[in-house]
Amino acid sequence: MRIFVVLDGIGDRPCKALKNLTPLQYAETPNLDYFASKATHGYVYTIKENIAPESDEAILALLGYDPQKYYYGRGPLEAFGSGMEFKNGDLALRANFATIDKNGKIIDRRVGRSLSTDEALELEKAINSGVNLGYPFKFKATVGHRGVLVIKGNFSDNVSNVDPAYKKVGRFGVAVTDAENKIRISRPLDPDKNTKLTANVINEFVNQSQEILKNHPINKKRNGKYLLEANCILLRDAGTILPELPQKYNWGAVVSMPLEIGIAKLAGMKVLSFENPENKSNDIYENLYVSLNKAIDISIKKLKEVKYQNYFIHFKETDIPGHDNKPKEKVKMIELIDKKFFKFLRTLKNMELVVTGDHTTSCELKGHSNDPVPLIHFKENEKGDIIDRFNEVESIEGSYEKLYGKEVLKTVGFE
Repeated sequence: MRIFVVLDGIGDRPCKALKNLTPLQYAETPNLDYFASKATHGYVYTIKENIAPESDEAILALLGYDPQKYYYGRGPLEAFGSGMEFKNGDLALRANFATIDKNGKIIDRRVGRSLSTDEALELEKAINSGVNLGYPFKFKATVGHRGVLVIKGNFSDNVSNVDPAYKKVGRFGVAVTDAENKIRISRPLDPDKNTKLTANVINEFVNQSQEILKNHPINKKRNGKYLLEANCILLRDAGTILPELPQKYNWGAVVSMPLEIGIAKLAGMKVLSFENPENKSNDIYENLYVSLNKAIDISIKKLKEVKYQNYFIHFKETDIPGHDNKPKEKVKMIELIDKKFFKFLRTLKNMELVVTGDHTTSCELKGHSNDPVPLIHFKENEKGDIIDRFNEVESIEGSYEKLYGKEVLKTVGFE
């Protein structure tokens, strides 16, 4: 059995709260250390140096698809993974419920991560019934503060983001950590009339939905409980084409987020998806640990069934403490995955394992950075590098040296 594990946002920079160590260096991970001590190591730029990638292009690259050829924007991937109707020419965008002040300054891009599932669905309903664009559209709340917007028609994807945390560089979405923290107007990036129309429609959706949200009873209740209001929708990563990927992977994919579900399906994998638990608590980390424990338990269950020779397993939760500058929570998540998931993997016979991340999420930057992520490749009865741990520093000394995302599976012999 071969297992490819991607720990979302696992890379980091030294954190003052962790005695200037990264979470991977600081965490106690005896089971991951076992694999690392017998593995071949390397470090990965999932896209290329000097780019802080988003997860969409990074996951495509890690599965061996050149993003320069197959990436057309995150929106269609999210829509497909969410089960939404989409055809080429339609406009799809990733969305965040967010909190802004009366001047458009962003107080929190994710509503403090405290938006419950029931609240998100109520707001979805109000937006779909109250916004009038002159074009058919559907807005869907997906997981937590996240959502997807699909507008039917024949649009352009060459428009800028409303969300200032990400900008468009060529065809890629790139994380920005020093941007002005204010909602932006979508602008056309070429003079074509259709591109100008697309930007106008996006801005009209943002404006109309903002009017609906600011007066919604859900937000009045949240305000009364001293919770941040979900009074704005940030849109980014427009796309009008769903890529046709060569379906070269007869793998099982244990994934729960719309993006990874969409990519895995397009790649030909059998998606062993599971629903994320509903956010019932206003304590986001209480919800996150429920979600992470469920992801670990289901991953173990699916691996025990041994229905596939190859598995792709993705853990989303490790990314979130980086965005929130909570390095100790990131350590706790790493240790939980080690204690439950990697301990289980040690019981498997004839198992080959690759572990890496899709990008670095720096706690102190509170966002993605352009640093590489570590990689280990464990193969039973084969001698690896003389390196004892899986982390950003020791990976630099590994035999694989520098890799790019699209090279990983071919290099380790999984493709």
